[in-house]
Amino acid sequence: MVNKLFCSYLAGFLDADGSIYVQLKKNETYKYKFQISPSVVFFQKDATGLEKIQKQLALGYLRKRKDGLTELIVGDRSSIRKLLILVLPFLILKVKQADLMLEILDKMETVKSADNFLEIAKKIDQYRELNYSKKRTVDARVVGIHLKNLRLLTP
Repeated sequence: MVNKLFCSYLAGFLDADGSIYVQLKKNETYKYKFQISPSVVFFQKDATGLEKIQKQLALGYLRKRKDGLTELIVGDRSSIRKLLILVLPFLILKVKQADLMLEILDKMETVKSADNFLEIAKKIDQYRELNYSKKRTVDARVVGIHLKNLRLLTP
């Protein structure tokens, strides 16, 4: 169980040293040939604090990066939803990213067609406006072209 003080601390941490984003990755094993990969990530040089947070939340996993930073990565949909619901009332800077993530997670549960999938891809593109995304190469345009070539979109 987490209390309000811990939730507000987490929100401040996420606002300052965290990231909320969704990536589209080409993956031929998926129905529409792209994987939607949501993440909430906390960054810190010292792993000790992140270990405590992970233990308290019982969510995510730790990863040591090549640059020496440690990340607490929350990547599964139900865990992301739980985390964002806890911190959303206390977020200041990343409210739009959190709201957009929850909207995308909701839409992911109801994908029934390539058209629905393309709608989600367009939502994911909104992160380009909210986050600094220098490496983003797969976007809704790329997904749309691919789905059109596969004749999966309705005319």
